Amino acid sequence: MEGENLTSEEQFLLIGFSDLPLLQVPLFITFTLIYVMTLLGNLLIISIVYSSSHLHTPMYFFLINVAFIDITNISVTYPHMLIHFFQTGTLISHTKCLLQIYFFIFLVGTEFFILTVMAYDRYVAICYPLHYMSIMNKNRCIQLATGSWFCAGLIPLPYTVVVSGLSYCQSHTINHFYCDVTALMKLSCTSIHGIEIMSYVLGSTFGLFPFIFVIASYVKIISAILKMKSTEGRRKTISTCGSHLTVIILYFGSACPTYMKPTSNVSIKENKMLALLYTAVPPLCNPIIYTLKNKEFTNVLRRRGKL
Repeated sequence: MEGENLTSEEQFLLIGFSDLPLLQVPLFITFTLIYVMTLLGNLLIISIVYSSSHLHTPMYFFLINVAFIDITNISVTYPHMLIHFFQTGTLISHTKCLLQIYFFIFLVGTEFFILTVMAYDRYVAICYPLHYMSIMNKNRCIQLATGSWFCAGLIPLPYTVVVSGLSYCQSHTINHFYCDVTALMKLSCTSIHGIEIMSYVLGSTFGLFPFIFVIASYVKIISAILKMKSTEGRRKTISTCGSHLTVIILYFGSACPTYMKPTSNVSIKENKMLALLYTAVPPLCNPIIYTLKNKEFTNVLRRRGKL
């Protein structure tokens, strides 16, 4: 499995789930269904919002961003992973490996930022309803979304550059289904202390600080909800915020612990299971949470004869 033809500069061998030979077919079917359902579910969100003029509001504009990120992010890892079920291992060049690392971190970070912006949107809508449309106008929404994409794309660049400088003196076999940073660091024969520190910084920038901002926003939101006199208004507000909070917990709770934990404390199997959790569950659940529990979405689907 070590691969005689590998060179430290050019290629790695991804072995995926070859340690589970009896589960190859069930896993392939399961992950194929997850991938297809994720694509269809998020494409459904995009098509409904785009084609329904009454859904052209800030909240749904940011939701389209989330759906697009979910489609792109799962497509960075899953197609390559599905190939593993048909062969013992797949080769990936050093350059493609670094690109996969960069785009994965970039898209995860963008999603965290967009979800944080959505918390701000809900805060303005509930705490300052009379000024909502003037504060969250079209230009402001575009600026917030563009800023999220730009910052999330810029921040992982130095991290990826540092990872590219790792040297591998022995094995070039990655026991994972994609080029995961923690798996690469386990293969490195050079010091990874600096990269671990940068991982904490990335985890804090993309996860911890946004999460603190989200919690602060929802403390004020909950305070405003408790002051509402209308039971119907309170119920509708809780329903909308509940969907967003569920997605927040899924993303922040599954991804942040992985990148904020020292590499030496993470076993290979634990790392792969955590990776499956944050690459599959949130993108798959997102359309369910935001559509089936959203009356505006279900009404549009009923009118189109899809429910």
